[in-house]
Amino acid sequence: MASSAKALIILEQCGKNKGYQEMDACGLHPEGGCCMLDGPEKIESTINMKTLWKNISVEGIDIIFSRDAGRYICDYTYYTSLYYGDGRAAFIHVPPLSKTVTAEFLGKALQAIILEMLKQCREERE
Repeated sequence: MASSAKALIILEQCGKNKGYQEMDACGLHPEGGCCMLDGPEKIESTINMKTLWKNISVEGIDIIFSRDAGRYICDYTYYTSLYYGDGRAAFIHVPPLSKTVTAEFLGKALQAIILEMLKQCREERE
C-alpha cells in the first residue's frame, strides 16, 4: 500500500534485483543487496502495464505507469514474484482507504484493472 499516495494507483512494469541497502523494520536487508544473487538485473512482467495504463480510465482516481517500485519491500516482493513466476506477475500500488477512496471505490478500480489484464492475457493466447 502506497501510504504517501493520494487517490493514485501505480502500475509497475518491472522488478529490479540490486540496490537493496535500506534496512527493514528488523534491521535486515537482502544479502549482497540483491533479491536473488544469481538473478538477472531486472525482470519485466509479461503483462504490458504501459498498454494497460493507456487503455484504462477510472473516474476519480489517477492511474500512472512506472518502471521503478523503489528498492524496498514493494520492489523486492515484485522481483521475487516475477523471478519465481517466470515473469507472470503484476504489482499495483494502491492508495490508503480514506473518505474519498473507499473500499468499494478502490475495489471497482482494481476490478477494472484486473479485467483489462485478463483481456490482455486472452489476446496473447489467440
